[in-house]
Amino acid sequence: MTPPPAPAQQNGRGSNFDRQHPPEGRHIDRCVHCGFCLPACPTYVLWGEEMDSPRGRIYMIKKAADGEAPLDAGFQLHMDNCLGCMACMTACPSGVQYDRLIEPARAQIERNLPRSLGDRLFRRLLFATFPHPARLRLLALPLFLYQRSGLQALVRSSGILRALPRRLAAMESLLPPAPAHPFRRLPAMAPACPPARRRIGLLSGCVQQVFFSQVNAATVRVLAAEGCEVVVPRGQPCCGALMLHSGLEDEAAELARKMIAAFEAAQVDTVAINSAGCGSTMKEYGHLLRDDPAWAARAEAFSARCKDISEVLCEMEPRTARHPLKLRAAYHDACHLRHAQGIQEEPRRLLAGIPELEIAEIPEGALCCGSAGVYNLLHPETGDELGDRKVENLLATGAQAVISANPGCLLQLMHGLRRRGMRGMPAFHMVELLDASMRGVSVQALLREKRSG
Repeated sequence: MTPPPAPAQQNGRGSNFDRQHPPEGRHIDRCVHCGFCLPACPTYVLWGEEMDSPRGRIYMIKKAADGEAPLDAGFQLHMDNCLGCMACMTACPSGVQYDRLIEPARAQIERNLPRSLGDRLFRRLLFATFPHPARLRLLALPLFLYQRSGLQALVRSSGILRALPRRLAAMESLLPPAPAHPFRRLPAMAPACPPARRRIGLLSGCVQQVFFSQVNAATVRVLAAEGCEVVVPRGQPCCGALMLHSGLEDEAAELARKMIAAFEAAQVDTVAINSAGCGSTMKEYGHLLRDDPAWAARAEAFSARCKDISEVLCEMEPRTARHPLKLRAAYHDACHLRHAQGIQEEPRRLLAGIPELEIAEIPEGALCCGSAGVYNLLHPETGDELGDRKVENLLATGAQAVISANPGCLLQLMHGLRRRGMRGMPAFHMVELLDASMRGVSVQALLREKRSG
């Protein structure tokens, strides 16, 4: 059994963190406790509790780093309550890198604090499922039968779910529509419409490639139409985002090494990513593997090639004509796109290029929808509260559809709309609308495609 890392030193004093990448004093000390982060933080907006604000959590991290407060159940509670949406980084005038604090703090918790048996088992279930596309494909078959046979509707109307533990009921309520052909895969390579101008590698994702395969297919078509040869490496694993954001640092680092090797072998110019949570993590591989002499430089080079699909498309002069889509749609900013990656204008610029598409801005647009990776499963009450708030603001726009750039957000928005009885409102990834416009698909045909899966 590997012994736990030794205690760290912070500012010359004893620390209650161990020495494996503790939160660094230079990041802690940037916070001047001004309070600009408070209205941006979802948990502070909901509860008004100082310790559930970014500056409150940073205060707790500083106390633990200085050896003045223990890593205990209270520390664990307030770090767990954080969605990791990084809206505080957008709001902070001092440039605090909150991600450099919350993620190592969570890693310290996972190494040094016990969890209850139920919590351990549920987390193990999540991490044994979502990062494994092969397992998700197998699960999709019984899920397809459960949904299409009418059994799901019967279960939901019977009230049986109210007897389940809240987390298990949340898993059922957030189930995406199961694909009819879960074992269908993208081709390993799609040729560019000539003349070719770039060679792009595509991240296929985990949940994305199984339950949102139409998003990946649309991404390939859009890139190919714009002159990009698209390579989808067969050996790519999970990106490690769920593990990294949950404090499983070593597991995330091992997946990062495998991901880098897979795309290095593909010899691509750029790695295109259409899932915001994955993108924010892959762009940080250089930091994640900074202490690994065999991988640090490779990770930096890889991260420099990683770009969101909206960044890739905005770098190229449009080549393919856009046809009208007469639709009023609300654009929801995925937190790990807007706040973690700082990408806000690019998706709007691309959508503005579609004739007759009207984009509505959602009030409180910077506030998280409550998905936050697996947060809505670990904290379903809070996830529902934020999701309901987002849906209220969404419906106030009078939109006919909602657009986002992350599978977790799309699932959360669809769940919130169902809770409001709005089952008919479609939720699209941004690239699906671009693809429809470039193919000349009408709104009616697009909606039929969406309903048929």
